Amino acid sequence: MVDFADGTTKAQFDAIESRWGIDLELADEEEGVDSAITVATGVSEEDEESLLELIRSNPDVEAAEPLMELKASFTPNDPDYGKQWNLKMINMPRAWDKSRGKGIVVAVLDTGIAYEDYDDFKQVPDLKGAKFVEGYDFVNRDKHANDDHGHGTHVAGTIAQATDNAAGVAGVAFEATLMPVKVLDAFGSGSSAAISDAIRWAADHGAKVINMSLGGGGRSQVMANAIEYARKKGVVVVCAAGNGGRGVVEYPAAYAGSVAVGAVGPKGTKAPYSSWGKELDVAAPGGDKSQGEEAGILQNTIAPGDYTKSVYAYYQGTSMATPHVAAVAALIYAAGAKNPDQVEKALFASAHPPAGQNGWSETYGHGVIDAEASIKALAKLEAEGDDALTVAPRIEVVEAPVDSSQIGAYAFGDLNWGPLAWAAGLLVFVLLTMGKTERPGFFNLLFKPAFAVPLVLVTIGMFFLRYFLAPSEMSVLWTLPIPEWLQKIIFGRGSLANPIVYSAAIPLLLSFIAIKLKAWRPVVGGLALGFAAILGYSAWAGAPALAWLPFTFMAIPFLVLNALVCLFIARAMLRTVKP
Repeated sequence: MVDFADGTTKAQFDAIESRWGIDLELADEEEGVDSAITVATGVSEEDEESLLELIRSNPDVEAAEPLMELKASFTPNDPDYGKQWNLKMINMPRAWDKSRGKGIVVAVLDTGIAYEDYDDFKQVPDLKGAKFVEGYDFVNRDKHANDDHGHGTHVAGTIAQATDNAAGVAGVAFEATLMPVKVLDAFGSGSSAAISDAIRWAADHGAKVINMSLGGGGRSQVMANAIEYARKKGVVVVCAAGNGGRGVVEYPAAYAGSVAVGAVGPKGTKAPYSSWGKELDVAAPGGDKSQGEEAGILQNTIAPGDYTKSVYAYYQGTSMATPHVAAVAALIYAAGAKNPDQVEKALFASAHPPAGQNGWSETYGHGVIDAEASIKALAKLEAEGDDALTVAPRIEVVEAPVDSSQIGAYAFGDLNWGPLAWAAGLLVFVLLTMGKTERPGFFNLLFKPAFAVPLVLVTIGMFFLRYFLAPSEMSVLWTLPIPEWLQKIIFGRGSLANPIVYSAAIPLLLSFIAIKLKAWRPVVGGLALGFAAILGYSAWAGAPALAWLPFTFMAIPFLVLNALVCLFIARAMLRTVKP
């Protein structure tokens, strides 16, 4: 393409072209008369450089360069794509022209995915058409890794939501394949043992990328080993840095071998909640709803408290930032990356530090990811070798290891201690509302197995069995709190929580027996207090959904009312026990 000085006529460049041995024609017969932009034909590749040098030396030529073919960037027809500011921030439209993640398996270790119609579980509409491989449920120990919380489905949607399907929203690597791996329960909690097993399982079953939008607890050597195992098998492990808004990157993001992801809002600045520190690798859109609801990350997921219904919801968190990075890692693998080192180099070298930042920082890592630039960076690696890109090494701060830790979408503890913590708070409330003459009996009860054992069984189950039995010898039912145990035994997994189980019905029935049999009163007191705690915790956590109720919103008032009834029963039982 040769651009002559404006006003150069066809007769003038026709007179010159014969000396150059080419044929020049106006690029546009009408506009070209003024612009004098021409296109040459008859140029061989071997003569191109020398010919360009000759043409550029002519004083009437303003510019001469190889003709390029450009095309429109892919724009999906999903109706709410325009609300996904996050995809534009990481340059997805241009990246989709180069890679869409085809053939790459991304394991989502989370609360599960609403990926199938099974029992009462329903696939969310915007995942219809997405690709899945068989996953596993490490909570219920079966092959149906369905979501009963909502967190995992939202995360999975960002990675590979069905796209260009004239419905809902788009996903980053929408031709990638999702592997649903449930490691967190309906309350968003799970053990480090299950997560460590799940990391190895995903690596052994074909995952090339693992997304863990979860964190908490201390350092686990077992989990660190699992991440190292996955990486050696060619898996990129991507983890959320944490939502504490402090200078501490949470585990598992802080382990060596994982990619630690912080969050930015629509303006590209660090989200207020996003943790930061020496182990941070990159930042990605995680949302900042302090700027408005639509400043969150929009995806299709299950309705809060009711996994039979679907909603489009704005979430925020480093949990939402992480799947952007996992999905771009899938794009890089699909574009030809051979190992995790290449994927991470392409990610880190192409990230954009914010204005004023020179290189890596504890706040943004290498910067905000750019999907298109990362694929270009990979091309440079392939053309020039692994030394073509240099990035600063990440730092792992090693703390004393712990045997196990509760990991969640930011829930902590070795088990789900939430209901037991609620029980402790309610015990304090009962103590404060008792008279001085009743308190000695109350304190005496705290150390009686007849009171303490039912309380523990209702709130956290027979957790101690896991320390004496191998996983193969232990049924998952044995370590469930009594309400969950009864729910699964009587009504089966995959059914909505039954109001008979999640109510004051059982303590109320047993209280009538205790009126006659005084020896039962400590037992019923502990049982009722445990039910009050787990019902109150369930209402606070927004789970579970209840069957039979005509409206979903009635579940929380129902749980609260029944928790108060249980608390009344517990207090009535306890105050009659003498020291």
